[in-house]
This record gives sequence, structure tokens and C-alpha cells, in this order.
Amino acid sequence: MLNNPVLKLFFKTIDVPVNRDSKMSSFRAFKKVGENLDKGMSLIIFPEGKIDETHYPPVLQSFKNGPFRLAIDKKIPIVAVSLQDVWKKMWDDGSKYGTRPGLCHIYIHKPIPTSELNIEESDMLKDRIFALINTKISE
Repeated sequence: MLNNPVLKLFFKTIDVPVNRDSKMSSFRAFKKVGENLDKGMSLIIFPEGKIDETHYPPVLQSFKNGPFRLAIDKKIPIVAVSLQDVWKKMWDDGSKYGTRPGLCHIYIHKPIPTSELNIEESDMLKDRIFALINTKISE
């Protein structure tokens, strides 16, 4: 991906990479994202711990706790987004199931405030967001 000039620009400037097999990498990414939030940057996180390519059609995977702890710690509202049928257009890299043009249905949920929550409620918040997104993508 770094050979593509557009993707290279993205990955070298605003992306915060995470090696999901390394706790140290996760910690560094968590710190970097916190610093970016403190600078007023917006953030997009895909909170699934992994993308399981063995289920077709896909199943939403459980969420990691970090993004929700960070939102509570920084008192930042969460705007959940449900990508309902994007997988139907491009499931994998295109080699197994192919790709096709078309419209995707993306639903932006109302912001969920975190200012009144404490860190101990991060699991509750994580479960709430998971249910919200999963319900919408299952429609």
C-alpha cells in the first residue's frame, strides 16, 4: 500500500498503525491517538479486534475496550457509524468474491455523550455501541 502515492500520504501522515499482536504497539497507538485528540483532531476507529474473513457474509466481531476508555477519559462523545452493506461491494481484496460498483448504506447514529461516565463504565459503553451498530447492520 505504501507504493500507492495517495495511500502512502495517508499512512505516513494521519494513520496511527497498530500491530494487533503486540501489546506495546497497542499502547503506543493509544498514547498517539490521545495526543491527536488533545490537539483537536477528529478520529475514526474500527473497534473490532480483528476482521474475521472466514464468515461470509461477515459477522461483526467483538470490540476492543481501548476506544471507549479513551472517549470516557477525554470526555469526547462517540458518533457510531453503521456500514450496512459495504461488504457486498468488496468483501476481500476482490480475488475471491470480486468487487462491484453500487451504493452503500451508511447510517450515522446520534452522538453518545461520555462526559458523565467513568472508566468503570467503559464495558457498558462498549456493549451499548456494539448493540447499536449490530442492530442497524442486521436490518
